[in-house]
Amino acid sequence: MKKMIVAGDIGGTKTSIALYEKSAEGLKRVHQELFASQGFADFSDVVEQFLAGVSLSRVDAAAFGIAGPVIEGKCHTTNLPWMITTEALQKQLQTENIKLLNDLEATAYGMLCLEEDQFVSLNPNGMQKKANRAVIAAGTGLGEAMLYWDGSSFHPIGSEGGHCDFAPLTRQQDQLLKWLRNRYPSHVSIERILSGPGIFTLYQFLSESGFAPSASFMEELPEGTDPSAMVSKGALEYKDPLCMETLRLFAEIYGAEAGNLALKTLSLGGVYIGGGIAPKILPFLTDNVFLEAFTAKGRFETLLREIDVQVAMNSETALLGSANYAADHLL
Repeated sequence: MKKMIVAGDIGGTKTSIALYEKSAEGLKRVHQELFASQGFADFSDVVEQFLAGVSLSRVDAAAFGIAGPVIEGKCHTTNLPWMITTEALQKQLQTENIKLLNDLEATAYGMLCLEEDQFVSLNPNGMQKKANRAVIAAGTGLGEAMLYWDGSSFHPIGSEGGHCDFAPLTRQQDQLLKWLRNRYPSHVSIERILSGPGIFTLYQFLSESGFAPSASFMEELPEGTDPSAMVSKGALEYKDPLCMETLRLFAEIYGAEAGNLALKTLSLGGVYIGGGIAPKILPFLTDNVFLEAFTAKGRFETLLREIDVQVAMNSETALLGSANYAADHLL
């Protein structure tokens, strides 16, 4: 008998919900919709609109990856004014089989479902081992998780590591931290710069520090334009010096934080880079800046140079992870 699964990836910018069908042949996606998160007062409104667009007699299970801490079946989203609860979703979807996951927990699970050709390697000397793996993903915010290896299988463990302190690696980053403290005097988290909005923050720092003149296309942005996306375009297409230095610095900080996470979780099995930003700025991640910062850990440099580092090119890894989690654990 076929089972119907609802899966979601709930982010501060967009929310993706899909309907899957599980049968003896496996898991098949039959319908998917993308919603602008900021356009809804509550997540239940998103679910209601999704259900209105599908012909569905029942839901057998549902799992949702959410950008925020999930505590006792409840999550107050970090970048949205939503309170999402297992109890409310059980009533709305009329099934007891509901699971709320941290978005990076879902992403970690999804990494195990991707094919080899959906990854790009950043470390030619990396070796795959049967050990813990780490997952880091910069998007609207910064997510971090691990896949704990128990000797026979992996178990995703979410975290809120993106809200830990930013630690400078170079003299330039020392100046960056000093500059950031004027903006965020109470706490400078790594997410402030290692995220979508963080790209433009880095651009502003470099501009104010006099690294290079600001390009005209950055001074005259049309209303509604994402300035961080424009910085990336300026670097990748226009080769603007200030934009290129912004992405170089972003890649350097990304590599350093990925190395920190690998050490904290002892992820000798590898590090996955998820999120929507990495595939878009891949040239800046593959030119060795990321890897050099990743391995710059003093006495542990040799160990880190052997860790496999892969960029996931599939933008729907969290959604895939949520669906597979429901199929594997809730039915």
